[in-house]
Amino acid sequence: MGLAVAASAVPASAALLDYVGQCVPFARAASGIQIYGDAWTWWDQAEGRYPRGHQPKVGAVIAFAKQARLPLGHVAVVSRIVERRVLMLTHANWSRIDGARGHTEQDVTLYDVSPRNDWSEVKVWYRDSQGLGGTIYSVNGFIYAPGQPSPELTSRNPDYVGALIDAYVPDAGRAMR
Repeated sequence: MGLAVAASAVPASAALLDYVGQCVPFARAASGIQIYGDAWTWWDQAEGRYPRGHQPKVGAVIAFAKQARLPLGHVAVVSRIVERRVLMLTHANWSRIDGARGHTEQDVTLYDVSPRNDWSEVKVWYRDSQGLGGTIYSVNGFIYAPGQPSPELTSRNPDYVGALIDAYVPDAGRAMR
């Protein structure tokens, strides 16, 4: 999901949320963090160049580790902090939209499921399953962006209640069988 392709740069004239492509060019354009290469390399590349840590901040890039389900890693940008274990992120190339990957999704629920509440393991809302799903993803941490985040990272009226339900009431939106 994090393949860096130079040809798929986010055009300056296009709206950020209209971008279709890989997660890396999107995260770079949305955050201002000038790191290149596969998403799994961002954490190490940021050392000494950008502040890093394990607390979410709006505009920070969350760097997912390389793992079986994410062989190229993944990067996304924090758009809202809902509460201490739930936040929203905006990213590209995660869910299928109209049958295709690459589209941008705004204010997607991210839930910290790590035993120490340190954001090292998370679940991510996935459109295809209409919920968080069962996969737990390893996270290296947050890379803190310089300057102000893009105003397009979050909607005017994000669904805080929906994000909390997604995190704390699994299957709440699914039909009963």
